[in-house]
Amino acid sequence: MDTKQIREFFKNDRFATENGAVIESVDEKTGETVVSLEITDRHKNAMGAVMGGVYFTVADFAFAVATNYKQAGVVSLTSDISFVGTPKGKRLVARAVPIKSGRRVCCHEITVTDELGNITAVVKTVGMRV
Repeated sequence: MDTKQIREFFKNDRFATENGAVIESVDEKTGETVVSLEITDRHKNAMGAVMGGVYFTVADFAFAVATNYKQAGVVSLTSDISFVGTPKGKRLVARAVPIKSGRRVCCHEITVTDELGNITAVVKTVGMRV
């Protein structure tokens, strides 16, 4: 499945897409999935920083794409997010890399950076095929 077809399928993931998340790539060989989001004023909190939910949204969307683009049916069981930095750039980039991909259970590590490579959050998500 090419990126255009994957984007078409996930356009119905409206919370992520309507908040600006874009599928950049899916590497079928390694399983790495990249999603980005341009930071706008709507993504900022009262202090002018990116709201924590934005980091989680882009990471969760990367996990969803990585685990469901071939066959829908994986849902998150647990996610753990660590906020480790602030973006210096204008976009967030989430890279989901599989740690384990079993028949029923999977685990991915998602690193969220800005487009300059500054790490902003690290997420570990365990999912299950239902």
